Amino acid sequence: MRVVVRLLTSLAGLVVLAGGALLIVEVVGVWVRPGSGGVLVPWSAARAVLRGLTWRDGPVLAVAAGCAALGAVLLLISLLAGRRVIRLLDPAPEVTVTTDPRSLARVVGHRVRAEDGVAATAVTARRKRVRVKVTGRFRVVGDLRDRAATTASAAVEALPLQRGPRVSVSVSPAKER
Repeated sequence: MRVVVRLLTSLAGLVVLAGGALLIVEVVGVWVRPGSGGVLVPWSAARAVLRGLTWRDGPVLAVAAGCAALGAVLLLISLLAGRRVIRLLDPAPEVTVTTDPRSLARVVGHRVRAEDGVAATAVTARRKRVRVKVTGRFRVVGDLRDRAATTASAAVEALPLQRGPRVSVSVSPAKER
C-alpha cells in the first residue's frame, strides 16, 4: 500500500509542478506581450468553447463524475494507507504499546535461525498470522519442521501480544549443487 501512496503523491506533485510552471510561463508571456492569446495555451479559442457549455452538458457531467470518482479512490487509499501495527498488552491504562509486523518477523526469524540445521528463514508477519519459511541446511530435513514450529510458536507466545497470531511453518530441504 505504501508504494501506491508514494506513486500517487509523486504523480500529484508532478501535476502541481506542471500546473505551476504553465502558470508562470503564461503570466510572464502576458507581461512581455500584453493582449496576446497565450504562450502555450490558446486561451481565446478555449474561452469560446467554454462559453458554449452549460452545467447540464454531457462533457461537463462526465468530467465532474470523473473528478468525484478520483476523489473517492484517493480518499479510500488514504484511509487504507495507515501504518499496520500489532498491539501488545498495555502496562498501564494510560499507556499503549505497539510493534510493527517487521519487528515481530525479525524476532521470530532470529529464534528460528538459531536452530540446528537451519540455513535460512523468510518470515512474514501480520496481525493474525505469522508465516515462516525455513530452508534446511541438509537435503534430509527430519524433524526440522517440528523444531522450527515449536521455536516460532514459543517466540510468539513469549511476547506480550493482546491476540496471538497463528503460526505456520514450511520447510524445504537444501538444494543440490
